[in-house]
Amino acid sequence: MTLTFDHKINRIFFKSVLIMGAAALVSGVATAQNITLKASHQWPGGKGDVRDEMVQIIAKEMAKANVGVTIKVYPGKSLFKPKAQWNAMVKGQLDISAFPLDYASGRHPQFSATLMPGLVKNHDHAQRLNNSPFMDDIKKIIDKAGIMVLSDAWLAGGFVSKKNCILGPETIKGQVTRAAGPAFERMLAGAGASISSMPSSAIYQALQTGVLDAANTSSGSFVSYRIYEQVKCLTAPGANALWFMYEPILMSKKSFAKLNKAQQKALLAAGKTAEAYMTAQAKGLDSKLVKVYKKAGVKVVTMNASQAAAWRKIANETSYKVFAKVPGGKELIEKALAVK
Repeated sequence: MTLTFDHKINRIFFKSVLIMGAAALVSGVATAQNITLKASHQWPGGKGDVRDEMVQIIAKEMAKANVGVTIKVYPGKSLFKPKAQWNAMVKGQLDISAFPLDYASGRHPQFSATLMPGLVKNHDHAQRLNNSPFMDDIKKIIDKAGIMVLSDAWLAGGFVSKKNCILGPETIKGQVTRAAGPAFERMLAGAGASISSMPSSAIYQALQTGVLDAANTSSGSFVSYRIYEQVKCLTAPGANALWFMYEPILMSKKSFAKLNKAQQKALLAAGKTAEAYMTAQAKGLDSKLVKVYKKAGVKVVTMNASQAAAWRKIANETSYKVFAKVPGGKELIEKALAVK
């Protein structure tokens, strides 16, 4: 068959389209296989904070896996403000974050269950909660929002004050104090404290400038933010800790969906490695806290059982009562309390 001039032109054009399409496909595959993920958190980088260490472990594990994923870590709220990280992950603007979940309780009030006074008894109890119907329900809410959990993490915490040691509820009366979330704020206000809300990264300056008299946060933050330089007394977690907070490593589901199967598998494995590290470190953070504060000349005390019980009584009449009105709140508490 003899081809006309038009037929020859059409054949050349068709070949060109195929070549361009193949080139675009190859380019797309290369892009999918070589990707940089942004990881953000509020704590100082490279100074031993366990949450920074967890993110760094994930970054190192992904480098070792050699699947074409690089994780760039932005510590010290250098990329996003602490609470803004949640919405950034929902939108896919941020890929990974070490994030105190209660920071998002304004959007999902059920998250206040992960910083409920006296709900978590100790570090071993926290690990049992991770594999319970209580945490299944929390993770369903996280998932529905467009975010997933890479690593579970619970941190214990305590109280500090510039004025006096905080033991029974009467010792907080009249002090301006910071708590990480609304449930703790309600309990503290119920004991006569005034509340000033802020992320843990702002505690040091607030104590220094007189905005705060007292604060509570995690053992890790008390050390990494050098809060010992501004206070007279630390109430360490001890055997009667009231303060436990869920601070997982989270990832945007939009970002996760952009990875290929090998990359996703490696990232999930890296998350488990970071979680195992955190589990091993958790109890040691409390011991390190006491050691650092004593060395700095800060008085260190712990609550006894009756003092902790008095706080829980106030919490039952304030924090728990209000949380029971949250959709599914009563059921969440019941599921948590069922874990012995």
